[in-house]
Amino acid sequence: MLVGDLKVAARPIRSFVRREGRMTDAQKNALERLWSTYGIEAKSDLVGKSLPQKNSRVTLEIGFGDGEVLLALAKKNPEGGFIGIDSHRPGAGRLLLRLEREAVRNVRLGIGDAAELVPTINPGSLSQILVFFPDPWPKKRHHKRRLITPDFLGVLGEKLQLNGCLYIATDWQEYAEQIVHAVDATPVLCNQAGHLAFSERPDWRPLTKYEQRGLQLGHQVFDISAKKI
Repeated sequence: MLVGDLKVAARPIRSFVRREGRMTDAQKNALERLWSTYGIEAKSDLVGKSLPQKNSRVTLEIGFGDGEVLLALAKKNPEGGFIGIDSHRPGAGRLLLRLEREAVRNVRLGIGDAAELVPTINPGSLSQILVFFPDPWPKKRHHKRRLITPDFLGVLGEKLQLNGCLYIATDWQEYAEQIVHAVDATPVLCNQAGHLAFSERPDWRPLTKYEQRGLQLGHQVFDISAKKI
């Protein structure tokens, strides 16, 4: 865009607003002390050298929060590799402390905007992508901030291996309907439940504190499962 005689790059629309909250001393210390072990610095190294061994099955979770899902799956599948992306530093600090305390070595973390980090991943390098309860941005004027769009689904599909799977869950019905329509419009993805259908909740997907609170409030959870074709 032009401002006077200067050409200024348009600011990207982010799918999040940074709400850091208060970081404890322990969380700050964890980020400083453990980042060299678990953190991913180079955008070009999200998969590959970032994991301790060559893993044929690499799972990416976008928006890991406090890391409940990522930690549970990594412990249950020690032979796999797990990468988490989130913009929330306190949550990353909490997860780092648990990774150290529970001696989990097959997890790596990236802090930042998934819309910027995911495109740097090598095509076909992921076996699974998990996006559980992304911010629904319920106000219509904020829908442009939603992470799951047809364009971003195309990017996610590119990063999956053939027959790799994308799993999404949300408790916002209108957003869920938007997502299944977007999946249907993405040529490299196939809705495993059928045309514009929702899936059953996978048995392996842990219930998070956020989801449990929503269920107690009577929220319906919508699961979407797509495969790379």
